Amino acid sequence: MTVVSSSIDIKTPISTAFTYFARPEHVSDQFSETGVGMTVIPMDIKAGMGVGTTFRIIGDFNGKRLEWDCETTEFEKEERISAKMIKGPFKRWEITTEFKSLGDNLTKITMTVNYKMPFGPLGGILNKVKFAKSAQRGMENALYKVRGLLEGNAAIPVYITVDAYKKLLVEKEKMNNVPVSTVLTAILEKYSQIETKVQK
Repeated sequence: MTVVSSSIDIKTPISTAFTYFARPEHVSDQFSETGVGMTVIPMDIKAGMGVGTTFRIIGDFNGKRLEWDCETTEFEKEERISAKMIKGPFKRWEITTEFKSLGDNLTKITMTVNYKMPFGPLGGILNKVKFAKSAQRGMENALYKVRGLLEGNAAIPVYITVDAYKKLLVEKEKMNNVPVSTVLTAILEKYSQIETKVQK
């Protein structure tokens, strides 16, 4: 087993930090320029990204492409989010993000990945030579990017602010938990109808 962990203090309320990390695709967005490219695709969303949510990770680790499916195993509001691989090449892969409030506008975030490489003995050698170092550096750089984002304007880069996403989840529940994309489409259609009436 290899453990890679990194922590950072961010000048933002714990609620904002937690809401950001509760959506796995936001985390993948931070790995885009680190040599560890990651794409996260939510597959089955439970209770606003809570326990049971499944998502697929497509990773490019210095030219080596790997894909694996994960399931959220822990979702303790403003404390911890954990997920583990349920299908994929690793012998084991788990990630935990922990949150600790250091004040009204300061949050400590710690990301930890526990994994066991595939490919038998060769995987162990690759891990020592390249993978562990690039994973550590990628995680550190990702956390710096998150800090820059959340200390900047507290907006989420995936087209939506934290407050807007919370409102979207409320509407999602009203619409019998249809996919978020369906809710967003319905809201945009309603807005378009109102705009058309105003222009007439």
